[in-house]
Amino acid sequence: MSVRAKKELGQHFLVDENILGVIGRLAELQDNDIVLEVGPGLGVLTAYLADRVRQVHAVELDSSLGPQLTDRLAGRPNVELRFGDALRLDLAAVAPGATKLVANLPYNIATPLVAESLDRLPEIELWCVMLQREVADRFFAERSTKAYGAVSVLVQLVAERTGFHPVSRTVFRPRPNVESAIVAFRRTQLPADFRSIKQVVEASFAHRRKRLANSLELAGLADRGRAEVALAEIGRAPNVRAEELAPPEFLRLAKALR
Repeated sequence: MSVRAKKELGQHFLVDENILGVIGRLAELQDNDIVLEVGPGLGVLTAYLADRVRQVHAVELDSSLGPQLTDRLAGRPNVELRFGDALRLDLAAVAPGATKLVANLPYNIATPLVAESLDRLPEIELWCVMLQREVADRFFAERSTKAYGAVSVLVQLVAERTGFHPVSRTVFRPRPNVESAIVAFRRTQLPADFRSIKQVVEASFAHRRKRLANSLELAGLADRGRAEVALAEIGRAPNVRAEELAPPEFLRLAKALR
């Protein structure tokens, strides 16, 4: 039965199995791994993972894909399929023991899902995700570049990049209008009080054309005077913009604001 991708869900089904070997290599799959997959779609990657790891917890929003996934995954008892919104579910409870997140992420949830997983899924040690090239580039963008933003800071505070691979549009159905890439990164740490740090980072970039002190004031985190004092404590001028700070400087800024 033919399945039509739902544009509103950001669906681009993986149909070319040649890319699976690249994902397997960058995900450093081991037979004892427990893997979380978000957005299994037609189950091409799910089946590949299930044949190589101990357990796959797959979360799919589109329940209409149930028959296709059931057929594809028949005979693989190590797959647990859950239908629901990955941004609303308690993924730590859905995928107990998972130490890797391996997925062809729907474009419209890739950034918030990765950002939330950094601390909401503290047991995840390695991410290997296929997503829009522009988003993949943002994760490890350098400061003072157009791509550098809140998600760049958050990802770099927690992880280091271990792999990157451009992906042809031809591996998907329907073909997307944008370039894609696989990016892999490994957890290095989880800074204490990460929620508070995340709040400061997101507020800092909420009005990126404004001075950082003004952005913090607009977000209600600190009045401009207090923000400027905090910036002085970390050796930054009062007119600095968020994109000029390196990720470690946001740790110091959050501490100074406290």
